[in-house]
Amino acid sequence: MLQEKVIVGSEEWCSFPTLGIPTIKARVDSGAKTSALHAINIAPFIKNGENWVKFDVNPIQNNVKTVIHCESKLIDKRVVKSSSGFREQRYVIGSDLEIGGKIWQIEITLTNRDSMGFRMLLGREAMSGRILVDPEETYLLGEPTSDSLREIYKAAVTRQGGLRIGVLASNPELYSNKRIMEAGEMRGHEMHFLNIKECYMKLDATTPEIHYRGGRVLDDFDAVIPRIRPSITFYGCALTRQFEALKVFCLNSAAAITQSRDKLFSLQLLLNHGVDIPTTGFANSPLDTNDLIKMVGGPPIIVKLLEGTQGKGVVLAETKKAAESVINAFKSLNANILVQEFIKEANGKDIRCFVIDGKVVAAIQREALPGEFRANIHLGGTASVIKITAEEKKIAIKAAKAMDLKVAGVDIIRSSKGPLLLEVNSSPGLEGIEGATNKDIAGEMILAIEAHFKNKPVKKKMPNESLS
Repeated sequence: MLQEKVIVGSEEWCSFPTLGIPTIKARVDSGAKTSALHAINIAPFIKNGENWVKFDVNPIQNNVKTVIHCESKLIDKRVVKSSSGFREQRYVIGSDLEIGGKIWQIEITLTNRDSMGFRMLLGREAMSGRILVDPEETYLLGEPTSDSLREIYKAAVTRQGGLRIGVLASNPELYSNKRIMEAGEMRGHEMHFLNIKECYMKLDATTPEIHYRGGRVLDDFDAVIPRIRPSITFYGCALTRQFEALKVFCLNSAAAITQSRDKLFSLQLLLNHGVDIPTTGFANSPLDTNDLIKMVGGPPIIVKLLEGTQGKGVVLAETKKAAESVINAFKSLNANILVQEFIKEANGKDIRCFVIDGKVVAAIQREALPGEFRANIHLGGTASVIKITAEEKKIAIKAAKAMDLKVAGVDIIRSSKGPLLLEVNSSPGLEGIEGATNKDIAGEMILAIEAHFKNKPVKKKMPNESLS
């Protein structure tokens, strides 16, 4: 009956008693089929012979210090397509939903919604037969005040402590940087975002310093996580070296980042460590274009600018004439170029292995858009979970070790000759791999820092001062 249905607006507060979540703001969206709850640190386990899953929920938007630890019986695992078109595998649980004074059981998928506007999405399957939506209204059922919300979640606020960790990067809103900040805070560390462009240095043999905007001296950090974009490699690595001079642990060293950004040197280094790569030629404005093309087996070939990133400056030349045209165009720029054999059998797919502290913690297969040969997520490629072979795992670990990187994104391509290494990234993105695998990669990075400091003294903390 009409009068028995709960009338709600497009945004409402609800609760999940069986999960111990007293109130959470939800986006009511009849356009979405399934409901989704923001969850991190998702981990399946066996309880009384049944499949369960445990996870943490930050029920309040833009607040990672308030944490509810949940566990629930696992109903299913499904591939869900997000509103942005990204496909990911999610765990599905059941829970009582309480809204408007009524309670009923619904299914919920678990996913990291930190970049979304709401921690909870209420889909039409959960609303069917029970809810009417007035899309022009919001909070028809009321909403808590800031004070009441603080009181409700008082016991769920985590205590600060642990290490003082800086994320040295350019964009605080970038998914990867936000996740690393969140993961560190979740584990009780004091996290600070350090904008590379707002840091400056004092070079001195006895008292080297790094200053931040306003003259603040950065002399009280235990660890720094460099997340340096290619366009600012020189200055970012100079800052990282300065932190190293101050005896601050850097999750990737300046030397490792520098050599990983030099595509030619990194390939030479990898070959010296016994890592196979596609046949590659290198030249600076070559005069003998024909011999360079012949060197890598003839067309089709890949032509790369040495300074290109994220698939930019990479061209597929399918014929000899096209290859000559591309190389000659790059010659006019007096650019350093790589030419590489094209692995046709890879069919626009590659494998990204995420290596942390000498272990492959996750792997995904990236697939290019139809008609595109570059599988980069930034260029619209899709990601899916893949089980890599023992040989591929060995290559990824060997490559990261050869580059001396504690954190690395290692890209591998499957060929008729076996797995070949494409490149090693010292600041790999987290969004694609976390979304596809549901793994807390940012948390693994924090664990690597904790492992370094195990049984080691840390610096005395200065009074807490926000740098963000």
